[in-house]
Amino acid sequence: MGLFVKRGKHGGTYAHKDIAFEFASAISPVFKLYLIKEFQSLKEAENDAKKIEWDAKRFLSKNNYLIQTDAVKKYLIPSENYKENLEWLAYAVEADVLNVALFGFTANAWRDENPELAKKNNVRDFASINELIVLSNLEIDFE
Repeated sequence: MGLFVKRGKHGGTYAHKDIAFEFASAISPVFKLYLIKEFQSLKEAENDAKKIEWDAKRFLSKNNYLIQTDAVKKYLIPSENYKENLEWLAYAVEADVLNVALFGFTANAWRDENPELAKKNNVRDFASINELIVLSNLEIDFE
């Protein structure tokens, strides 16, 4: 029941809050505007909280990448007979192993598909919170 009428001393007409909001919105444009503004501010606060969580996860995955590169340097790059200007290849190969496992494509493939975004970002900047958690866990397991 959406409406309830009560007779007597403490009587009156009562409505479900959704019906009451709709009724008040219909008779008062000021109330409707207030309701819309309040909803927008609540959604902005919710999105800000999600953004903070995403930023923290992205920060964690960036720092864990250092663990990964240290492990690559320690275990995969031969200490002798390796040219320093080609060292980045070993890091890129190992990062692409994780990219393919998590996203299904290499960083180079993503850059080819998204040339405008790739100017300032990489695929990991667009990862979801769940993907960043998996990525940071995979990077930690390198050591």
